[in-house]
This record gives sequence, C-alpha cells and structure tokens, in this order.
Amino acid sequence: MTASTSKQGKKRKRKKKKRTNKLALFTVVFFSVLAVGGMFLTLVAAGREKEGTGGTAGESGKQTEEGHILSQMEEEPEKVPESVETGEEETDESRYGALLQDTERMKQERIYAAETASSEEVVLAFAGDILFDPSYAMMARLIQRGGAIEEAFSAELLAEMRGADIFVVNNEFPYSGRGTPLPGKQFTFRAKPESAAYLTDMGVDLVSFANNHAYDYGEVSLLDSLDTMEAMGMPYVGAGRNLEEASAPVSFIANDQKITILSATQIERNDNPDTKGAGEDTPGVFRCWNPDRLLEAVEKARTDCDVLIVFIHWGTESQAETDWAQREQAASIAQAGADIIIGAHSHCLQPVGYVNQVPVIYSLGNFWFNSKSLDTCLLQVRISAEGEVTARVLPARQSDCRTKLLDGSEKARVINYLNSISDSGTLDEDGYLHSR
Repeated sequence: MTASTSKQGKKRKRKKKKRTNKLALFTVVFFSVLAVGGMFLTLVAAGREKEGTGGTAGESGKQTEEGHILSQMEEEPEKVPESVETGEEETDESRYGALLQDTERMKQERIYAAETASSEEVVLAFAGDILFDPSYAMMARLIQRGGAIEEAFSAELLAEMRGADIFVVNNEFPYSGRGTPLPGKQFTFRAKPESAAYLTDMGVDLVSFANNHAYDYGEVSLLDSLDTMEAMGMPYVGAGRNLEEASAPVSFIANDQKITILSATQIERNDNPDTKGAGEDTPGVFRCWNPDRLLEAVEKARTDCDVLIVFIHWGTESQAETDWAQREQAASIAQAGADIIIGAHSHCLQPVGYVNQVPVIYSLGNFWFNSKSLDTCLLQVRISAEGEVTARVLPARQSDCRTKLLDGSEKARVINYLNSISDSGTLDEDGYLHSR
C-alpha cells in the first residue's frame, strides 16, 4: 500500500468519525430540546388546570405531549375585534363628528345640531300657516284669553309640536313695527317682534319665510324679521338679504344624519309680484314660479345630505284640487332629488300621494291663522336610522281661534276625506302614508 493510499484511508476514517460525532451531537441536542419542550408544555397545562381551564392535576399528569398540543388546538380561539381582523382602526367618531366640532363652518353653512328623543329615528313636524298679527282674530283672541300659548293649541297637539325633534312652520307675516303696507294688496300682515317668543313656546326649530306675506310692509319689514330671528337664535329659510341667502337651505345633524330643508314660493304668480323675490344684492323671498333656480338648489343640496326635504308655498287658495303648476313642479322637484315634498298656502287640505316614488303632501292647510272652522293637520316626517322616510298625517281642526288634535271618529273623518281626494296615496287609520 502506498503512502498516498494510506493517507486517503486515514482521511476517510477521519471524515467518517467526524460525521459520527456530528450525528451524535445532533441526536443529543434534538432529544434535549424535546425533553425541555415536553416539560414546558406539561407545566403550562398544569398551570391552566389549576386555573380551572383543564381537568384535575392527576388527569393532566397522564396526558402525553401530543395530548397537550391537541388540547391547545381544540380550545376556542381568542376573539379578535373586527376592526383588527379587517385592519381598520377602531373609532367612536361619527360621520359628522368633525363637522360638529367646526363651529365656524356650521355657522357659515347654516347647519345645526339637533337632539333626538330616540337613537332609532328622527321625528320632524311641519305645520302650515300661522299668524301673530294682533289686528286679526287669532292673536286678538289669544291676548283676550291671557296670552299663554296653551290658549292657542290643545295640550295633545302642543305635546306633538314640542315633542318633535325638529319642528318647522310657515311664518306668514313679518316681525316689524316699521314700514308701510304694500299699496293695493288686499291683506297685509305684521307682528310685533316680541311676539316671536311664541315660536319658542310652540317648540319651533325652523321658520319658513318663503310665502306671499313675509314682505307685506316692504323691504324693511323683511329685514327686521331676519334680525329678530337671528337675535333669538331661530333658524330661518326661504328668504334673505340677497338671493344667495334666500335660496340657501338649512340643515340639521341628528342621529348622525344630515337632514336638509329647502323652502321656496310660487306665490304670487306673476312677473312683478308684490312680494319681492331676492336679487343678487337685494332682500326678498326665494321665488320659484320659474323653477330653474329651485331645481338647481335641490340638485346641489342632494349631493351633500342624507335626507332632503322641500317645503314649498303653492296652490290655489281655498281649492282642494291641485293645479297644473303644483303637479308640474312636484315631478321636477322629485326628479331633482327631493326625498319628500311638503306644501302650504291653499288654506285648506289637499291630496297626499307620490310622484316618482317620492311622497308629496300638497297642502297642510292653515294651522293657526284665522277664525274660520276648518280641518288642518300636523305632518310628521319620520326618518329611520337607515334613512328611510315615512310621512304621517295627524288630523287637527282650527275652530274658535284654537287648534286641537283630533281623535276617534273626527280623526277618521279627516283621514277618509284625504283618501277620497287622493289618487296616488292612501292614509291608514293611524295617518301613515302608503302608495296605492
């Protein structure tokens, strides 16, 4: 055997010995790790058993390492918050939380926070014409009876008015001691500025000046009205110091929903009305005899709210039947994006129904306006947490300068009457509106 062959044999023996040593070392380490791991799992299981998460200590000692691993796998997995599972951060901030904190923006955009009686729905109420002019019967009789608002409305009706989360009325007069009656106008109204306190007594949250009497004593009377509302912190809609203000909506944040209300008037129906429409730089009401600007306002508001309500002054006085201008504009307003359309002005109730699946209450009638005995109503608009809009008519009657909520057979009589004059909607016995 050569020296070279001897060296190669020794190398193979050394390599074999090294492999054997490495295998032995690996085997020792492997079984050591298994032993330590088994002891650790046994200790963990024993600890759990002492805390009541497993069986008795004796039973635990009989379990194999594989048994411990199996028991851990079969345990119910720890629940992880949904926001962690989806990678989203948990937050309690509402959609409009930041907006509600931005008081300057709220003021500029005429947005108000509204408290609600229930987190499940927002309840709005709408009423037709009211009049606080002391020269006319309603206010004169109220003063004779002591002046308390309870002399004007029944307790049951007041409870509904005050109980609404947002209550809106048609304010059919200016608050002013200045100005002169518009020449040639048959009826002109105005009230003392201090009588605006009755709005608070009634539970009103928003007044509409979009009507044919807000300008009865000229421009100064309308401006005084706006000043009076602002001084008492009462939001208003449908009139302003210029067209931008007059056509601007008012919004309420309630139950994390933005509810927007637009108001406009068709009356008077001519090109040169006594009640002046607001101009680019002149005070007046928001007129919609030509509906183009109203439809633009509806489309604009639609992009930035959850529910859009249009409150419109239209119709023919003392006529229950709707006229062509109401029907034509109702269809256009619905198409532009309104969720519900509510009307006033006719001094009487008019049909209820739907246009393109949008609820339309054509006229609420007078609410507390003159000494005539006539049927009227308070309209409830209920908005669910999902944004579904439901209309409900609460029948009432104006009589002897007082308005009361009706019940029993009198309530049924008014509901039956409205159903008899309506073709696209029907009221159930509780006054809720449904499509025919």
